[in-house]
Amino acid sequence: MIDVLIVGGGGAGLRAAIAVAETDPELTVAVVSKVYPMRSHTVSAEGGAAAVIGVGDTLDEHCYDTISGGDWLCDQDAVEAFVQEAPRELIQLEHWGCPWSREDDGRVAVRPFGGMKRMRTWYAADKTGFHLLHTLFQTTLKYRDIVRYDEWYVTKLIVDDGRVHGVVAVELRTGRIETIAARTVILATGGCGRVFPFTTNAAIKTGDGMALAYRAGAPLKDMEFVQYHPTGLPFTGILITEAARAEGGWLINKDGYRYLQDYDLGKPTPTPKLRSMELGPRDRLSQAFVHEQELGRTIDTPYGPVVYLDLRHLGEGRIDARIPFVRELCKSYQNLDPATDLIPVRPVVHYMMGGVHTDLDGATPITGLYAAGETACVSINGANRLGSNSLPEILVFGRRAGLAAASFAKEHQEESEHRAVRTQGDDERRRLERVRDGSGKGERIADLREEMQHTLEGAAGIYRTGGVLAAAVDTLAELRERAEDALVDDSSTTFNTELINLQELHTMLDVAQAIVACALNRKESRGAHQRTDFSVRDDSAYLAHSLVHRAPDGTPSVGLLPVTITRWPPGERVYGRD
Repeated sequence: MIDVLIVGGGGAGLRAAIAVAETDPELTVAVVSKVYPMRSHTVSAEGGAAAVIGVGDTLDEHCYDTISGGDWLCDQDAVEAFVQEAPRELIQLEHWGCPWSREDDGRVAVRPFGGMKRMRTWYAADKTGFHLLHTLFQTTLKYRDIVRYDEWYVTKLIVDDGRVHGVVAVELRTGRIETIAARTVILATGGCGRVFPFTTNAAIKTGDGMALAYRAGAPLKDMEFVQYHPTGLPFTGILITEAARAEGGWLINKDGYRYLQDYDLGKPTPTPKLRSMELGPRDRLSQAFVHEQELGRTIDTPYGPVVYLDLRHLGEGRIDARIPFVRELCKSYQNLDPATDLIPVRPVVHYMMGGVHTDLDGATPITGLYAAGETACVSINGANRLGSNSLPEILVFGRRAGLAAASFAKEHQEESEHRAVRTQGDDERRRLERVRDGSGKGERIADLREEMQHTLEGAAGIYRTGGVLAAAVDTLAELRERAEDALVDDSSTTFNTELINLQELHTMLDVAQAIVACALNRKESRGAHQRTDFSVRDDSAYLAHSLVHRAPDGTPSVGLLPVTITRWPPGERVYGRD
């Protein structure tokens, strides 16, 4: 039996594994990942990681920026813990070998980021996630007792009487279905952007961990809050990092006009400085794009309306020194050079503020089950995550979940394998074998997936309305029924991607239903959740988290949970200025 089993090999999962290994070398640790760990989506993070280090900056200011940016839906005790521990985690990464960019005097370089009043975003050029994940992965190699199940897909959590006892997983290479008994399980599978058709997220981000916990009885929290990033490349959805605007990039409409000066970005003064308005919060910038489109000031393309990101005034030298990957992406995927050309961009689904409901140590309501990273909702991001908070989040709460799981496992060392492990494992193996044998005779998986994605885009996009959300509830319920008989042509065992795609479709439908149900229930506008029929924030009724449980018939049931307020009463949103 494994002491701590981690599902997900990205930043949060690897940080948790290191924490367990450092706590007690006698504990057994396993990491199950559906891709090789260095292909986890953490590698795609570009801009940087926020932590207080500069002269004049304070922990309280980082707290306030995060809470205000999250439109006062953040749990403030979680934010305080996060902000306090983030610098230590980034320094630890330095000690492990992460090559942070440096100033000429040797200090760690920091850059401004959206919604931050101070320059506190550490970076490694514009490949921060790449270097961070490399550093974590290389560090795990020091601990030979960390066992990896690379390219395995977890289909079920084994839970009995409110306690987790392991998982069932499929090896992609061979089709082998294995039951893995464990004293504790940590979910760290990332987000679920693939429930939408246009996203920065990799194809692997299908909400696996969220759905595993949801089906097992743990609630999901704040699922209606879906962050659009304002600068994705058309067609591909590839992210042009916020660092491009931090370095001085401008957003302009078809007339060459910096249109953000016409919008309320949550600023504390009526007239923003032209140098800083591009660093407003992501939700406000994405909403401004929609208004520009309605006014006919965007540019039509075969892949939808766009505006332009202008970096030409930065010069080739600065672009190559500070954001070289942006130039590489533009050349490779748009056949243009940002040193001389305008970059077409449009809002794109980027991040889920919601996830599995946890406490400050990653513990879920299911005993022995933990979650960390974008899979989890602790909640430090509230209604809108500030850019560069997500990388330190996976470190801080990955470590916390690892420590908590290690402590739990040590306290239950004498326990033997639970009877539910074999019983539930055998049931799941038989179910997967029936699916693989081609029992479904209905529609193709890709067609069902595409209909689900466009349903989400239409109902739970940047702007929502009650009637459309209610219709989406019915559409998604119908899609769930149709997916039960989806067609599986491939009956082979070796790399049967069709079998995995079907499991992911079921996962995404569960997550999609939770998103729409929470959005329909929240009759206000807050952060990334904007209701055209309830256009103002309503603290009297909705200064609370959405908490959604999966009913026995599979439908979502939504309630509210009060937000934890410590020192910052709700107020007007502000964002960083020069």
